[in-house]
This record gives sequence, structure tokens and C-alpha cells, in this order.
Amino acid sequence: MTGTRLRVGIACSPETRALYIGAAELARLETFADVVHLDIRVPGDPWQRPEHVPALEERLCAFVADLDVLIVCHGAPVVSAAVIAAAARLRVIGELEGDRFGRRVDMAAARAAGVVVVDTTHSSSWPVSEWALALILVGLRQHARFRDIIAGKSMRDDDYRTAPPARELTGRTVGLIGFGRIGWRLRELLEPFRTRVLAYDPFAPRELADALHVDFAPLEQVMACEIVVCLAPETSTTTGMIGARELDLLPRDAVFVNVSRGVVVDRAALEAKAARGDAWFGLDAHDPEPIAVDTPLRAMRNVFLSPHLGGMTVEAQPRFFSLMVDELARYDEGVEPRAQLTDRALRGRGAAPA
Repeated sequence: MTGTRLRVGIACSPETRALYIGAAELARLETFADVVHLDIRVPGDPWQRPEHVPALEERLCAFVADLDVLIVCHGAPVVSAAVIAAAARLRVIGELEGDRFGRRVDMAAARAAGVVVVDTTHSSSWPVSEWALALILVGLRQHARFRDIIAGKSMRDDDYRTAPPARELTGRTVGLIGFGRIGWRLRELLEPFRTRVLAYDPFAPRELADALHVDFAPLEQVMACEIVVCLAPETSTTTGMIGARELDLLPRDAVFVNVSRGVVVDRAALEAKAARGDAWFGLDAHDPEPIAVDTPLRAMRNVFLSPHLGGMTVEAQPRFFSLMVDELARYDEGVEPRAQLTDRALRGRGAAPA
């Protein structure tokens, strides 16, 4: 227990506040904390590290002076060393969405000040894992038949009785490239199908193998699975990680799903592999984003495309804040928050540890 009521400040753009801060969850937070708000908006791309605007940093410094907890999201400036130094009482910094790489928080300054940094970006991991499962199933059912229906082609029963195009997921081997929170949830969703799961992730704790019933394996072995799902984040080491050599390891009629970042897969190699027609692709992430109008992937019968919508659900947006309230309730009880940005987590996301 902290012994006194927490003073919590929420700094973000007005639009973000309206979308993410639900009334019921705010009321739950207010049962054990006093909450204040700062409407603020740093210009530029909200998904990148915010640019430094001295006047906005000064506003944030003034806002944090008497806070125990600072929650930030889109619109907030970087929580810099200067901001942390201005907050003598600060014990927790929370990022609702977009800080998978520690871009909005000076991690070294937070660590030096003894401030815990919590990131609830994983709210979107749940719907992404559901969409990954859907794309696996669609690929196994050879989704080109959808194009045939739209084109008005005859759908004779005999065609499917003599040469069934569909396959089942049950009992197959699934390879996961990356084994973070999306992978954990996808593994749970795969349980009823009695699949074997192989995962490639140099940064995942090996204790997860027993805890979550997976086997870790080299990338080459994972790429040789019947079903491969790309879940790797975009970092300097993962960009272009899946090239022609890796795609050639896919067995015939394999299903390849990408719900992470398009740049992890070399675009030219992907287009060339898909053009051969010997594998099935479910692609929610693209390079570039949004997907190019003139990409040949749009016309390929063995490619199913979606516009990077895996994490965009009605339930996911308010859950970012709901998960943060859960974390602050744990902290208030004297329990460690679960979604801390640790050195291991930062290394896995391609960011320098604190």
C-alpha cells in the first residue's frame, strides 16, 4: 500500500482523451487516486518519437510537479530527464499506446530516479492475435474461391468433392516469428486445435517454453513450418529479415501470415514468392503503409489482404486505459505492475536498455 491517495496526471491530446479515457474506468481510478488532466498536442506523427518543443516540455514540467503518477499518450511530449527532474514525487510513468520502443520516455533518467515505466500498448495484442488466427484459417481454406465467386464463376460441387481445396488447422505445426504478447495470446487461441508451436525469438525468456507449451527454434526451422505467422516488431535487425532465402523454405501450400510490420518481409522477395502460386498469404501489414495501389499482390489469387486493421477494434481502444488502471491498482496495493518496460523488453524491441 502507498499509504496515501495517489495523485495521477494524464497528459495527451483532447482527441486521444475522448477516445481512450472511458468514464467507467476513470471512475474506478478515482476510487484510489486523485486525477488531473493536461490537454496537450505535440505536432507531427503521433506514432514516432515526439519532436522537442521547449514550450510544451515546460508545460509538462509544471504539470508533473506534484504527481505520483504520469500517464501519457498521443499528443504528449517526451518525458525527458528535465520532466522527471521536475517531479520529485514521481514514482510511475505509464504509456497507454505507441511506446513499444520507449520513444516517449527517457528510460535512463527514469531508471536513475527510481521511476517504474509501464506500457499497456499490448491492449491491441488481443485483437491482432484473433486476426492472425482468422488469416491462418482463411489461408488453409484457400481463399481464392472468394475471388471466383465475385467473378461469377460456377461453383460446382463436383469440383470440390474430387479435389478438396481446404485443409484443417487441427494437428498442424505453426511457426511464430517473434514471441511477445501477441504470440502468447495466439498460442492460447491455438490450444483447441492441438497444434505444435515453434517460435523464433532471441529475446524471449526460455522459461516460456514450459510455461506456454512452445518450442524455440532457429528461424530456418520456423520458416519450414506448414503455417508461419510473422509477429516481429520493426527494428534495425528485423527490417528485411524475411527475404527470398527464408521464403523459399516454406513448404508447398504453406500459409504465411504477417500481422506485425510490412518491412520485416522484403517486399520484392514477397512479391516474387507469391507470384509462383505455391503458397498462401494472409497479409495485414505492408511495405509501404498503406499498401501501394500498384502492387501486384492485389491481383494474386493466393494472397488475402487487409488494411492493417488487426488491432483496431471497438474493445481495444478503451482497454489501453483499463489495463493501466489495473496496473496502478496493483502499484497502490504494493504489487509490481506486470507490463513494465524492462531492459529485456527494450532489447527485444530494438531499443537501447536503460
